[in-house]
Parts: sequence; structure tokens; C-alpha cells
Amino acid sequence: MSTHPTYKLAGVMGWPIAHSRSPAIHNYWIQQHQLKGAYVLLPVDPVNLKDALKGLSALGFAGCNLTIPHKGMALPLVDRIDATAKRMGAINTIVVEEDGSLSGYNNDGFGYIQSLLDAHPLWRADAGPILVMGAGGAARAVIVSLAEQGAKDIRICNRTDAAAQTLAQEFTADFAQATDLAKNAVVTAVPWAQRHDAVAGVALLVNTTSQGMGSNSALDVSLAQLPSQALVSDIVYIPQETPLLTAAKARGNPTAGGLGMLLHQARPAFKSWFGVMPEVTPKLRKLVESTL
Repeated sequence: MSTHPTYKLAGVMGWPIAHSRSPAIHNYWIQQHQLKGAYVLLPVDPVNLKDALKGLSALGFAGCNLTIPHKGMALPLVDRIDATAKRMGAINTIVVEEDGSLSGYNNDGFGYIQSLLDAHPLWRADAGPILVMGAGGAARAVIVSLAEQGAKDIRICNRTDAAAQTLAQEFTADFAQATDLAKNAVVTAVPWAQRHDAVAGVALLVNTTSQGMGSNSALDVSLAQLPSQALVSDIVYIPQETPLLTAAKARGNPTAGGLGMLLHQARPAFKSWFGVMPEVTPKLRKLVESTL
């Protein structure tokens, strides 16, 4: 580590972590803005997470990102948690404050919303019903971000019906007490057996599962009843065009892939550590695409 007083370190903790594209993103911005610092991979076994987080301040880190499996595990290990992160039940960004304490945030929702606006600048969360496929951590981030943007009708469909029902009940209770735009959101569960009919009338269809990623089978949902103007979004970015997006494009639906979410979620984290709000440029996108 450099002893330069303005040199800053940040990184990403995960297990495993070698696959992460975050160093390429953040180190590109560090060079672009001629900053003194570095962003590194931090392979941390879950059993060592508590000690690793405690060591951030001592090692001179400005903060770090968290990825699987640490996003939820870190919640009780930081000193304060942003309200949005609490709703999501996970943190993906940690900031080391001047006194050495740790603040936790979740920028996945910011990244998701910005990815939709990048692809379709006139998109609105309140344009109509939204169907979210999946009920895991990614679904939580997407649902919260959509609700905070003013979505009024969010439907959750998951292969395990009980998981969708539990998530819908949790968010119904949470949003009912909200004082922001999320108070307008009504969240319901749709049985998996009704998934093919559930796409009828929606304005946005979102895949938050790993179906369609790599060698995984495609998401098992028919688009036959999907309105032609509905936006189809997939948070998977390997491949950049999943079978779901291919099918949507073939019938003329607008689409948004997952790479934008990855790129944009990094922006507020970078600003919190390095003091500069970076932009997602075609050059950066091309750089990351070359690693996929």
C-alpha cells in the first residue's frame, strides 16, 4: 500500500471472488480521473467475514463492496445501515467513516433503475403492473428500488410459491408504513402454475433468477400474452442477451440486459470512497464486455 496521504484503497469481498468484474470497473475510473488508489479483490471465507470487516480501517481502506455470500451476513457486523439497505435485507457497499466505524449501503437498486433508464429514458416505474420472477436477494433489491421509484402494482412469481408469498407479505407490511413513494406499492404473490398467464397486462417483466445464466436453462415462462410494448428486463449479464431477452426481441418488445445494473451500481460506491461520481461510458462498457 502506498504511504501517500491521498492514496485510497477499496475492494470487493466475496467467496469465491476471482470472477468479479468490479476491479476492471473501479480501476478504470481511478485511472480516468487520475486518482491515487487501487481497487482489489478480497477473497474472504464467510467464517472470517467479521474479522475482515474489522480490519478495513486498520488497513487503510476507504471501504469495500460485498458480493455472494456476504451481502446478508454483513448486516449485523456494521455500525449503521442505510434505510434502503434495511428494506432490501442486504448491503453491497461499506464505507469506512473517519472514526473507523462502518456504514452499510445497497446500491443494487440504484444500478437497476439506472440500467432501465439507460436503455429506455422515458421508462416510468408507475407505468403499469410489474411482474418479478424470483424471490431471492436480487428480487428484494429490484422490488425495493421499483417501489421507491413509485411502482404501484408489483407481483412476485417464484418456483417455490411459499417464498413468493413470504416476500409479498413482508413488503406489504413494510411499504404500508413507508413515508416515501414506496407507500403506494401493493405487492402480491402469483402462483408459479399461473406464470404464463401472469404476464398478461404487465408493463415490466423482470427476471431476477439465475435462469438463462451461462449453461443454466432458460427461464420457463411464455411471452405469448405479454403486451407488445412491455419492457422485458433480465439482471443476468452472462450472456448479455439471455434466451428471455432473445425471445422478447423476436416479438418486438423493448429489452434491458443486466450489464447496466452491474456498471451503475458501482457509481455511488466509487463516489463514497473517492469523492467523484463517475459515468458509464461506451469505452467502459466495451472494456467490461471484453471480459465476459
